[in-house]
Amino acid sequence: MTLTRSSLVPAAVAAAALALLAGCAPATAHPGDAGGKQPVTVVLDWTPNTNHSGLYLAQSNGWFDDAGLDVTIVEPGETSGLQLLATGHADFAYSVAESLVPAREEGVDAVSVAAIIEHNTSSLIFEESSGITRPRDLAGKVYGTYGSDLENALISTLIACDGGGTELTSAPLASDDFRIGLSEHQFDYAWVFDAWDTIRLRDIDGMDVGTLPFGDYQQCIPDWYTPLLATTASTLSSDPEMVRTFLEVLTRGYQAAMNDPVAAADALLAAAPELDPALVRASADYLATRYADDPADWGRQTAATWDGFVGFLEDNSLLETGYDTDATWTNDYLPAR
Repeated sequence: MTLTRSSLVPAAVAAAALALLAGCAPATAHPGDAGGKQPVTVVLDWTPNTNHSGLYLAQSNGWFDDAGLDVTIVEPGETSGLQLLATGHADFAYSVAESLVPAREEGVDAVSVAAIIEHNTSSLIFEESSGITRPRDLAGKVYGTYGSDLENALISTLIACDGGGTELTSAPLASDDFRIGLSEHQFDYAWVFDAWDTIRLRDIDGMDVGTLPFGDYQQCIPDWYTPLLATTASTLSSDPEMVRTFLEVLTRGYQAAMNDPVAAADALLAAAPELDPALVRASADYLATRYADDPADWGRQTAATWDGFVGFLEDNSLLETGYDTDATWTNDYLPAR
């Protein structure tokens, strides 16, 4: 499995997907429906992976049950978590800032209530033999693109910031197997998640690869939350105690994953035994120090990070000016420090 850049599907596809959901029961249910526990549906942003370890660890330890919540974890399939939130078929959804912002622009009242990982762990990956050592070396190289305007803006800005010009040369990704794309020279570099793709290529597959981590160049490009956890403004209004209870347990799960990555890996592998154990365990170790700089602050978001990302979108004509950033996120439902 490779994690990919996430974005909303085109409006026509989304409309069709939502129509298919019209006959399904919404997520909201009465506590009596689950043996006295309140049903809660959480939709992932992808197939299970270490971004979700805190959720699975809390579930496997029975902490949601202890708190009176009957939590069901589902994968998104052809319908994104934000679409499921919009139709009331999920209570919480894992997502990313680059999907949440345009969804809100389209009228979805989704709100980010926790940062799953405090800082962006994306990188540009390449073979060491490519001669790439810094962003300006990317000029003239071929980028394996997912085809989004955000990619073009970010990478062009990164290259230009290092004195390499603004023109971006790209080729569509033929598959999500970066190993094939790099070794067969379909492209020279691609955008990956270090916690999964880089570990898989470098440590599991044994490729001689290098990276340019986005976090090393925040003087040029913004930090942002990828992934995050979202719910809806209507849920925050109608059932704030459920949200607080869920986030209290989830916080405990991620803090435990930071303290004990072996237990986090075990919980994920029990839920998704098809995953490569070596990859999961290496990724769990990597993320144990990155879910948050301080475990006590897990989930907390900052105005500076949100304002910087939205400002970048506006500056690059990816978002109309005047977007209500403050309404996009809140820390108010996280446990008190």
